[in-house]
Amino acid sequence: MPGEVTLNPDEVDIAFRLGDLTLPIPFWGSAMDGVVDVAFAIAMGRLGGVAVLNLDGVHTRYEDSAPVIRRIAEAGRAEVNEILKEAYREPVKPQLIAARIAEIKAAGVPCAVSTVPARARERARLVADAGADVLVVQGTVLTARHRSSSYHQLSFEELCRAVPIPVVVGNCVAYGTALELMETGVAGVLVGVGPGAACTTRGVLGVGVPQVTATCDVAAARDEHLRRTGRRVAVITDGGMRVGADVCKAFAAGADAVMIGSPLAGAAESASRGFNWGMATPDPNLPRGTRIEVGVRATLQEILVGPARVDDGTQNFAGALRSSLGVCGAADIAQFQQVEMVIAPQITSEGKVLQRSQHVGMGR
Repeated sequence: MPGEVTLNPDEVDIAFRLGDLTLPIPFWGSAMDGVVDVAFAIAMGRLGGVAVLNLDGVHTRYEDSAPVIRRIAEAGRAEVNEILKEAYREPVKPQLIAARIAEIKAAGVPCAVSTVPARARERARLVADAGADVLVVQGTVLTARHRSSSYHQLSFEELCRAVPIPVVVGNCVAYGTALELMETGVAGVLVGVGPGAACTTRGVLGVGVPQVTATCDVAAARDEHLRRTGRRVAVITDGGMRVGADVCKAFAAGADAVMIGSPLAGAAESASRGFNWGMATPDPNLPRGTRIEVGVRATLQEILVGPARVDDGTQNFAGALRSSLGVCGAADIAQFQQVEMVIAPQITSEGKVLQRSQHVGMGR
């Protein structure tokens, strides 16, 4: 809801901090191969955000990943799943992990990388030694208490002690799960199960929680952990955001930063130039994602920091966030997390009959 006091949007603080890392804008690029390659990570870093490179993706499997990305993007619907599975059969090469990190760091921008839990411990030292600033451990759902009789459970406590860089883990959607993860010493928690445009987890597994609810619950766990320990763990809402309004609502619900995939796939600088597919899409046994085409809609600068050329909220996310803080009277993200929220499912369509009928503005 709007505040009783309004502020100049140019004077609010939307920076994100994680350990020694400070991002002028609180936006993370999802670790999606169709979005983030080395060049994209550098471009996003120069704009003030950070893009996460997928260490289990094609960019660490092939010396030249561009032809592979192009083949996936150009594949027909009937053949794309098999092409994805074939592309990801090539093993990940440790030397390429180090090389990709070095390329990003050589450009003078932050470097964040993502790994599946099963490979986190063996890659942790390599990642840190190569100069990465953040290690993200990501799965469909992660918990602090995973049970298996066939393989060793990853200990987040041990992982955090083993590397000198912040560890971010996810995904989760519940208060209790998030609190237990925070107690292991992680620096950040990713929020969201199945909301992404390219994700089919909710259709395949029937598992998921609406993003505002999930963000509120995990943010409550963060606040309780802070009260108990004095240590603040970052909450990063991951997926399900299409326009500036979605981004702003995530922060109002309690996010410290947001992770975005498909909107960035539409950037001219994206690895695939207009396509996206989830991290679990190439799974050989149970794919939980699909390739989608979003098209090239704008430059990365226009999407993240503007100026916007369109009126539908798909560009200048940082400007939208600043303006939303200003309208709500919040000087920074922490204050914005305290604003009053109203649950009104039809608020985006209320009074917009002509926009919808003419397919302009919010009716597109």
